[in-house]
Amino acid sequence: MPSFDAVLEPNLVEIRNAVEQAVKEIGTRFDFKGTSAAIALAETGAKARELTLTADSDFQLQQLRELLGARMGKRNVDLRFLDFSGAPQKIGGDRLKWVVPVKSGVDPETAKKMQAALKAGKLKVQSAFQGDALRVTGAKRDELQAAIATLRKTVSELPLTYTNFRD
Repeated sequence: MPSFDAVLEPNLVEIRNAVEQAVKEIGTRFDFKGTSAAIALAETGAKARELTLTADSDFQLQQLRELLGARMGKRNVDLRFLDFSGAPQKIGGDRLKWVVPVKSGVDPETAKKMQAALKAGKLKVQSAFQGDALRVTGAKRDELQAAIATLRKTVSELPLTYTNFRD
């Protein structure tokens, strides 16, 4: 049976390169001279990764975010991999710290949403959540392509990739 996997996996090499380029630019920019502005990539576990942005003011923190976004864009890394939903934290004096997780793997809630969208589309495919990917199987290749189109419309907030396509 033809099948494919819908996964959420960032290119960590490109993310690391973008962070290094942003750090290099922070060192050369005049508006960051003499400040504690920094960006760091931390790998806390096998799949858990996060960026830490630190700055002296909220304005500098936003500048770091824009700088990082520009570097990610030049490296062809989708910014939807970064979760900027959290609020910056005060870490002493006027300094701020913003921990930004890097999204990796499809969570169970999103997988349920994806499965519901496939069922609502009345496609002749079956889907199963396996680990941190959604496996979709169907009788025909055309149905799988329709399933990919449905998932792209439904889950536009995540940069899903479709791998392991088998005939």
